[in-house]
Amino acid sequence: MTGLCGWIGAGGMHEEAARRLGRMMARIPARPEATDARAVGETHALGLRAHAAPGAFVDDDGILVAVAGAVGWRDAEFARLASERGSAFAVARAFRREGAQLLRHLRGPFAVAVIDTQNRRALLAIDRMGICALCWARRGGMLAFGTTADSVACLPDVGEEISSQAIFDYLYCHMVPSPGTIFRGVSKLLPGQHLWFEDGHAETRFYWALEYDDRPRQEFGALAGEFRGLLDEAVRRTLADEPVAAFLSGGTDSSTVTGVLGRVRGQPADTYSIGFEAEGFDEIEYARITARHFGARSHEYYVTPQDVADAIPRIAAAYDEPFGNASAVPTYYCAKAAREDGKSLMLAGDGGDEIFGGNARYAKQKVFEAYWRLPAALRSRVIEPLVLGLPGADRLPLLRKLASYVRQARVPLPDRLETYNFLEREVLAEILAPEFLREIDVGEPAAIAREVYARTHSRAAVNRMMHLDLKQTLADNDLRKVGRMCLLAGTEVRYPLLDDDLVEFSGRLPPSYKVRGLKLRWFFKEALRDFLPPETITKSKHGFGLPFGLWLETHPALMELARESLTSLRRRAILRESWIDRLADLHRSEHATYYGVMIWVLMMLEQWFQTRRKD
Repeated sequence: MTGLCGWIGAGGMHEEAARRLGRMMARIPARPEATDARAVGETHALGLRAHAAPGAFVDDDGILVAVAGAVGWRDAEFARLASERGSAFAVARAFRREGAQLLRHLRGPFAVAVIDTQNRRALLAIDRMGICALCWARRGGMLAFGTTADSVACLPDVGEEISSQAIFDYLYCHMVPSPGTIFRGVSKLLPGQHLWFEDGHAETRFYWALEYDDRPRQEFGALAGEFRGLLDEAVRRTLADEPVAAFLSGGTDSSTVTGVLGRVRGQPADTYSIGFEAEGFDEIEYARITARHFGARSHEYYVTPQDVADAIPRIAAAYDEPFGNASAVPTYYCAKAAREDGKSLMLAGDGGDEIFGGNARYAKQKVFEAYWRLPAALRSRVIEPLVLGLPGADRLPLLRKLASYVRQARVPLPDRLETYNFLEREVLAEILAPEFLREIDVGEPAAIAREVYARTHSRAAVNRMMHLDLKQTLADNDLRKVGRMCLLAGTEVRYPLLDDDLVEFSGRLPPSYKVRGLKLRWFFKEALRDFLPPETITKSKHGFGLPFGLWLETHPALMELARESLTSLRRRAILRESWIDRLADLHRSEHATYYGVMIWVLMMLEQWFQTRRKD
């Protein structure tokens, strides 16, 4: 794990600038063996915290470069320069020749910062998938940046004022969706986006977008062969000269990575899996099936309620923003077990669902989208008056079900994806404190999703939903979860299924190869039918879910931690106290798992507030 930070456009004494940069760098988490590199000038500063990343920082005659991540090169000349003199030197030379266009030559996960000290301009960028992160803020003629939001906000010129809007967005999304951050005035770069700063002005643009091909295709055999070759190459590119293992949940993605890892290395893979002593949550048997099928050396750990209670404060403190994905807990314990066994690199299967059509909502929304293919006159003059306006229709099961379908179908995508969102099903005025509610735009989360959905290079609904998920489900959520938990455990993580070539290949597949009828991941599963275990092909998606809501009913330490957190949260004037009481009552009386999710989200918000670093 590497991180970078700095600024351009701010003056001041050298000693004070050095102290400020040091404070920023202290906010960037890294493995204990990481080393620092830094440069401080009259109007600029740049710092890098890196582990095993020689050549990731350079001052090439006034061009300062810091590179975080595992950057690769598409251009042979720059790849040679990077091999001989380091990735940062290659970036500096590419910047001199091509400016921001250098980004088209980069591949893999990266965050890059370039400061041209002579021309007082800068370039910031992150990789296509948003595996790495960069946050930034502009104050007057200064641009500050860092791989964590708090590394930027800790500058006195920026400030650490908490954004009420970001708190609401967190409650809605269970994370703070980009481009916002928890700190007012601090923004995140989006996947495939760069920022150009010159003459005191900052402008963001997308240097890459996934191109989808909506046309039907028939060459399954040729595509399947190409796909399998790309899989092997993607895994090879993620490997490094260090002990490696794979996360294994037993699902399609982690099983595929496990099998390919063993194949390309010519030896059985080491895998790490998590189990739970909770009915409906423990799927470790599927991981065992995969391990037996590929002859992998499997390692298992059963997470307990006490493990969860012990981990909560550490996990909350590990993030630079509130983060409410409860599966961070099993991810952490999985990575921790691997690290204790000497594994310093983990391969994760994240991304397959979002590029090959594996999320259940893609099939469900296909059913709703069929409604819009009916003639408008039939919908508005016949169906809707009949099923929505007929007196007593709600007493007839068939008409009641049809009315529910029509009501949901009438909501356009992507808004329809949030009809089951907790905050969409409740009255916000009964949840949020009045002053807090007046400060926020309750429509912002939907507006963020609509913008991503609308700029998809496809007219197909499944491609548009997957494009939205690349940003919100992956970059904003799952990749942050896995990346930060691996760092907390002391390991690196890489994602073979998010290899640039594999992602671009997925865009060329027609929508019917992703969701055929109501079959999810049709092409992926058919192409690997003779490779994966049959049980994996037919298994429904699950992942590392956490039975927090169930354990909260019976485990004293979890009960006390949740009670203390919600009690403390009452004093922050975000939520109505009456609603907090109602939520606790609902959790005790019905649907413990459902209401437990929101209790977790609130608890992690308060825990983050309590564990914020005080300098």
